[in-house]
Amino acid sequence: MKSGFAAVVGKPNVGKSSLINSLVGAKVSIVSDKPQTTRNRIAAIANLPDAQVVFLDTPGIHRARHNLGDRLVRTARAAMAEVDLIIFVADATSSGRPEDETVASYIAEVDTPAWLLVNKIDAVRPEQLAEAEARSRRLAQFDRVRLVSAVTGQNCDGLVQEIASVMPDGPMYYPPDVTVDRPEEFLAAELVREKLLLLTREEVPHSVAVVIDKMQRREDRDIVDIDAVVLVERESHKGIVIGAGGRVLKQAGVMARSEIERLLGSQVNLQLWVKVRRRWRDDESMLDRLGFRG
Repeated sequence: MKSGFAAVVGKPNVGKSSLINSLVGAKVSIVSDKPQTTRNRIAAIANLPDAQVVFLDTPGIHRARHNLGDRLVRTARAAMAEVDLIIFVADATSSGRPEDETVASYIAEVDTPAWLLVNKIDAVRPEQLAEAEARSRRLAQFDRVRLVSAVTGQNCDGLVQEIASVMPDGPMYYPPDVTVDRPEEFLAAELVREKLLLLTREEVPHSVAVVIDKMQRREDRDIVDIDAVVLVERESHKGIVIGAGGRVLKQAGVMARSEIERLLGSQVNLQLWVKVRRRWRDDESMLDRLGFRG
């Protein structure tokens, strides 16, 4: 059978996670319109009758301003040298910018085949799309170029099979019923963070982290109790995350609980607390606890 690894890379907010969710056919990575939503390298597994492709959803490559950002960029760069294929995702609405050039320079440093996927083609006019494709093609030497929309699915049919066709012969790395390599606690924390990203203002999302303190299934009932702590760096951010009368935190909890229940197949009792941990993004011990590699 064909099996291998593909690193999905690009600058922040180009739609890497949306694309992977589309290719795998399941929600394995959280999605928001905020840059740097993806913080961990997540393996998303596409299982085909005669192939298995492991997509590595990597953090967006950007200019790091703290230890967390530095770890995120190192994680993305390391993935490029460990895979069978690099998939460079460009944004049709903002391709060819310095951030794209930085990603392209990292690709040039490794001896790994690279494809270009120009995403968000549904958001531009045809003449703009031609310009975006031309700008993106100039960034590096790509073996194949595809114009796609992860949101509408345009030109995504058959893409997984095409990627699988260039994978080497190899074993099945994950059981056929597995679509993501992360434990349930990680996925639950990410779903809470996704809802907070959706509900809070621009300056808050980057300083938010979610830690699962307890996740336990009751013995007498089909209920999973989850205690989660939302970390922020400032008292002012704590107020925004909680919201007037607790409305923001409550709404995030309701939205997250619904998706976590679908994930676990059980009723969920979700309790959220917000704590201030100043400069946690520069705290090496906290970054280790949160599982950020680097």
